[in-house]
Amino acid sequence: MNVERVIDELYGLRPSEFTAARDAYAAEARRAKDTRAAKTIAALRRPPLAVWAANLLARERPEEAERFLGLGEALREAHRTLDGEALREASRQRNRLVAALVRTTAGLAEEAGQHPSDAVLGDVETILHAVLALPDVAGPWAKGRLTAMPASAVGFPAAPEGTPPARPPAAARARKTPEEPAPARARKTPEAPAAARAEKARKAAAEAEATLVRRERERDTAREAEAAATEAARKAADRLRRAERERAEAEEAAAEADRAAAEAGTALRTADHALDEARAASERAEEKARRTEG
Repeated sequence: MNVERVIDELYGLRPSEFTAARDAYAAEARRAKDTRAAKTIAALRRPPLAVWAANLLARERPEEAERFLGLGEALREAHRTLDGEALREASRQRNRLVAALVRTTAGLAEEAGQHPSDAVLGDVETILHAVLALPDVAGPWAKGRLTAMPASAVGFPAAPEGTPPARPPAAARARKTPEEPAPARARKTPEAPAAARAEKARKAAAEAEATLVRRERERDTAREAEAAATEAARKAADRLRRAERERAEAEEAAAEADRAAAEAGTALRTADHALDEARAASERAEEKARRTEG
């Protein structure tokens, strides 16, 4: 059994379909006496909805995923070298791109028949930040095979106290003469607090962006709810008008029935009176006939 193909197929399924398909493949491997494949497949974890949605993004938008992974590499390199300008530019791109990809993921999930909540989309946002910061998350995500929620990684960790800036290229170090004075320690120490402040600002910016995304989703949800309520009110008004029309028609029919009943009552009384007169006339005729015969 081609285990890689099976894994790729399983993590492309919706979460509700995952377990049954996994168990079926594991059983197939056991029937084929492929013990290693059976154990590997049986151990696969069903991804939560947010993880599935993030995998869907990587699978359905490979070019966007590749650009996103490149941004993660740039961020990690800029942080490693404490390149302030590169960090600022990469951070600006990160905030915009994560927000856009969360919206793209929501649309892809809807097209696939899933309806992610705000909480699920918040988890997708966490996953994307982790993809940028953590290579061991970026690798499985790039293949669409992320299996579980990573630890929260909204921002990159602050540089440790005393971390020096990026070392110059080897050629530049070679040009340094023995008479060249070493940089004073006093000039290095402010860089770590500055890096920490910059990292704190980046985290605040990322959190503000995440809050903006959530507020936009809340606004969109409220807008949809308002539209649904307006449509429901319109339908209720239509039903009310139909009911009022039907009631008026029923009242008119009842009045007509009352009139018909009244006319029928009058006709019945007239018929009764005519019958009484006919009966009396018949009796008089019979009486007269008897007297004539006598």
